[in-house]
Amino acid sequence: MINCTLCYLESDRGEYLMLHRVKKQNDVNHDKWIGVGGKFEDGESPEECLLREVEEETGFTLTDYRYRGIITFVAEGWPTEYIHLFTAAGWTGEMRECDEGDLEWVPKDQVPNLPIWEGDKLFFQLLAEDRPFFSLKMCYQGDTMVYAALDGKELPL
Repeated sequence: MINCTLCYLESDRGEYLMLHRVKKQNDVNHDKWIGVGGKFEDGESPEECLLREVEEETGFTLTDYRYRGIITFVAEGWPTEYIHLFTAAGWTGEMRECDEGDLEWVPKDQVPNLPIWEGDKLFFQLLAEDRPFFSLKMCYQGDTMVYAALDGKELPL
């Protein structure tokens, strides 16, 4: 099992900073659009991992962020991931090129039109509703979501 962070930086123009994952080999997220983040290093808290990963991937130092939920991501052929989901509304620094893909500001209403994981639409809706901290489990066979549960209760697909 892997612990990792995922962060969506939110601009004051109604956009998310998205990462088009096209540069890494053997990547479960290859050619998908996701937020920024990555795997915990030994001894890191979710917040420490978040700050380090965002700075490494974007060049930004977060100054205002919020822990939104935990996602259990199960995909056949890959280890289970516990994704600690954050949003951020403040940062300093200049954006730099990411070695895992291409960074781009995308209007929030256009994100569902990108090649994203099917279940990401679930948590984007929860973020839009400003839902308090949540637990979301998503199980996939290939790119198809076959099971989802919110706060322990199965969701219809």
